[in-house]
Amino acid sequence: MSSEGAGPGFGPGSQSGLLCPEHGQPLSWFCCSERRLVCAACAELGGSCRGHRIRRAEERAEEMRNKIVDQCERLQSQSACITKYVAEVLTGKNQRAVSMASAARELVIQRLSLIRSLCESEEQRLLEQVHGEEERVHQSILTQRVHWAEVLQKLDTIRTSLVGMLTHLDDLQLIQKEQEVFERTEEAEGILDPQESEKLNFNEKCTWSPLLTQLWATAVLGSFSGMEDVRIDERTVSPFLELSDDRRTLTFSAKKSKSCADGPERFDHWPNALATTSFQSGLHTWMVNVQNSCAYKVGVATGQLPRKGSGSDSRLGYNTFSWVFSRYDQDFCFSHNGQHESLGLLRCPARLGVLLDLQAQELLFYEPSSGTVLHTHHTPFPGPLFPVFAVADQSISITC
Repeated sequence: MSSEGAGPGFGPGSQSGLLCPEHGQPLSWFCCSERRLVCAACAELGGSCRGHRIRRAEERAEEMRNKIVDQCERLQSQSACITKYVAEVLTGKNQRAVSMASAARELVIQRLSLIRSLCESEEQRLLEQVHGEEERVHQSILTQRVHWAEVLQKLDTIRTSLVGMLTHLDDLQLIQKEQEVFERTEEAEGILDPQESEKLNFNEKCTWSPLLTQLWATAVLGSFSGMEDVRIDERTVSPFLELSDDRRTLTFSAKKSKSCADGPERFDHWPNALATTSFQSGLHTWMVNVQNSCAYKVGVATGQLPRKGSGSDSRLGYNTFSWVFSRYDQDFCFSHNGQHESLGLLRCPARLGVLLDLQAQELLFYEPSSGTVLHTHHTPFPGPLFPVFAVADQSISITC
């Protein structure tokens, strides 16, 4: 037995009157090993706590009192800290939150007011342009009506004169009128037939506005319910392309695959592929991951796009059947029917979004991460359109 202070046989009496249930002696000692009060007999050589570290009960109590005092001081300090935090920090944060919320509201209102003002100004400008274009076409048509009314009257006068000569002149008189007949005929031949003129058509470009297009695209993309589930039609995949199992990824291969069975739907030269789905009406959008490729084309094409040969008929963007956004190295352009419009992009998009609005007859390419419109194209699209793809470097993937 080891003990601190006097031996167990000389310990003080129990202050609380508690007795050891085994020996009936006062519990005046504390066994540090078993963490309990014991009597002197328990602590002696024959006791159950022999060899344990024993301390006087009052010393253990004093130690506990000191610990409690220390804990109370820590609790008091912690309470003071919390009280100060609630009174100063939380109050300050609440005041700052109120101030920042007020500033945020003002910023939102200010920006939306600016957007609203710009929208109203742009609306007024575009409506004035539409009205002006309508008036121009109307005036041109009125001018044409007046002109052709005068022409009709002149032709009627010439015809009436010539008919009069036929019906009222004898042979000699008619011969004497030969010069007049020649002049009348020459006058009539000098009147040209009506020709088609763009001046008589309403110019839809009067409604084109970069601001309106950007706002419209942002609004549509922000509220659109979801992307189209576009998959590649494996029957159309070029033998220079490998199609993934989920039919979403196209990977370019410089070696022509010999395992692809040729068919009427398959592109046999250019690295092209069509989607299985076509669109004939409504609003549609899909996205393509293009970050791994430096040579690709993404867009739409009609089902009449030729599939065979190395000519321009089956090359995307070089015929009347396809409209594509293309990249080759650091050059970007929009291509249709052999016409290539260069796009001065400052950075290479990692993903390319396609928005097809068949009601408005508009094809739009955008960068999904920023919502930036990269290019828009307006045209009367003929018939159903298929998403179309080409890749000549690495791979591209349709994303959900």
